Amino acid sequence: MADVVVTVPKAMWREWIEEGDLPGEEARYDSHFWLGGNLPRIAPGERVYIVAHGKLRGFAPLVRVERSCELRPSVGCLLRQGAAEAVTITEPIRGFQGFRYRWWSREDERPFPNWQRPVEQPPTKEGD
Repeated sequence: MADVVVTVPKAMWREWIEEGDLPGEEARYDSHFWLGGNLPRIAPGERVYIVAHGKLRGFAPLVRVERSCELRPSVGCLLRQGAAEAVTITEPIRGFQGFRYRWWSREDERPFPNWQRPVEQPPTKEGD
């Protein structure tokens, strides 16, 4: 089994953030990520990575997989509960439907403090 990567559509980015369970926050409830079609082979504790606006935004450990989601029975879902971390990699990642298995090395990940911005802003010079 392996870590998986999913995409939050650009149009849903703000709504997804407002749902909470973000990096640095305590878990308040299970967060569901709905998937139609086949579900990945992934075990609790493995990572579910999030891509949005062409960048890797971070991950959270999987709590469980529901073949028929409690909140939306017509689809399956990946559930997480807290422990999210904001990380990225240098390569851009084009959004996609469904899921993919992680294709980069974890050693390539770096902290991503500005993960909520739709487009990563370059650092400004002092005094700008």
